[in-house]
Amino acid sequence: MSRRTFHIIIYVIGSVFFLLIPIVTSPDFYRASELINIPPFQRDFFSYILLLCFFYLTYFFLIPKFYFQKKTFLFFVIVFICYLILAFLPWMLIPENQNFHHHPGMPAGFERFPIPPHNNFLNLRITGHLAQFFMVLVLALMIRINIRFKKSEREKLGAELSYLKAQINPHFLFNTLNSIYSLALEKSDETAKAVFKLSSMMRFVTTEAYRDFVSLEKEIAYISSYIELQKIRLGETVDINFSVEGIAAGKEIAPLLLIPFVENAFKHGVNPEEKSSIQIRILISSSDVELQVKNNKVNFSIDKEAHSGLGIENTKQRLELLYPSRYNLKITDSESEFSVLLNLKVL
Repeated sequence: MSRRTFHIIIYVIGSVFFLLIPIVTSPDFYRASELINIPPFQRDFFSYILLLCFFYLTYFFLIPKFYFQKKTFLFFVIVFICYLILAFLPWMLIPENQNFHHHPGMPAGFERFPIPPHNNFLNLRITGHLAQFFMVLVLALMIRINIRFKKSEREKLGAELSYLKAQINPHFLFNTLNSIYSLALEKSDETAKAVFKLSSMMRFVTTEAYRDFVSLEKEIAYISSYIELQKIRLGETVDINFSVEGIAAGKEIAPLLLIPFVENAFKHGVNPEEKSSIQIRILISSSDVELQVKNNKVNFSIDKEAHSGLGIENTKQRLELLYPSRYNLKITDSESEFSVLLNLKVL
């Protein structure tokens, strides 16, 4: 059974049970076969049909198109109009008839109650079914908000997993391993250091990166290891300036949130035949973390084949999901230079 079919069955069953409420709660339920001929029941049953229509209208249209789009005032105006329709339309279509006391289709002995005074009648109409109307509105909001929350969580998880899959890409890993292999052949003192840096990065990705938040110190250590490996791999062909200012202890950040901007600089700012310069600064204050990344643009990147184009876009999505209204991102892409300025409110 498809998900859509399952939902349709649930809607149908729920609607049937809802429309049974005025029947089983009617004082004339013992005369079930004659209920349809009793005007008070007709109005009550019609009101429940309107309530059901209001639920689906609110659930499928009003909440997505108005409430979720921040058009709250218009949303509640339409809801109020719907309530007025619910309150008065049944009485307009099935009015009282004071001259009528009995007809052949009515149960024997049934008499119509006189219409109450005008003010009482108006108050009765305005407050009638108010509790049910409010419950239907709240139910539609709760279900829709819950579905939206779960969808947001799925999107967040999807963004996290997509990014983690792309983060340690094979090109970077293979290039780094080749560099380590070359160092090992040369019996360089940098070999052990490079292996340690790579293993610490892999450990961070496999054990820490799936958490909601990690310590800022670990995140910066990951970035530092990445840059050190790039220095080993690239040698003297690139001028790399990396600095951290401030105290990271006691602060937390979403894992792998800063590295895409650093990685992007190496992907697009490195060319052995040109002057390549990359500047990376991390400034830490009491409540903010600021990342500054700047690289000059070159004709091509030695890692260009590894670039998927999704790193920064995924990070923008993660920022919006994890830090709504708590970050400021400015990307400048000029003819000769690419720079990123990210200011983030951290825990």
